[in-house]
Amino acid sequence: MGMTDPIADLLTRIRNASAVGHDKVHIPASNMKLRIVNLLHEEGFIRNFKVLRDEKQDVICVYLKYRDDSPVITHLERVSKPGRRMYVKTKNLPRVRNGLGIAIISTSRGVMTDHQARSLGLGGEHVCSVW
Repeated sequence: MGMTDPIADLLTRIRNASAVGHDKVHIPASNMKLRIVNLLHEEGFIRNFKVLRDEKQDVICVYLKYRDDSPVITHLERVSKPGRRMYVKTKNLPRVRNGLGIAIISTSRGVMTDHQARSLGLGGEHVCSVW
């Protein structure tokens, strides 16, 4: 049986690995997950990531980031779920922790942070929030 919410699985794997102090975590790859992990890297929430190619399914290896032995990512929250999608208009884009965190938005021009969507004047599906 397939997974019903692969994005929630991605966030849970990162949350669990950082809670116990792992250096890296392996996640089954998809284009959406790869874009989310890329945004986390661009915003400085993770050290690095790489895609490990495989015959069946590629795997994303995410290297977690710590500051003074505590994880940089303190909270990961799935907002839009398969059972209840949450869409936001441009003027209602969320500001996570007054700009200290990011909201990941899936727009018509791709997956981006709330800052990028606000500057482009786009709304979309509020996938998750990170701080």
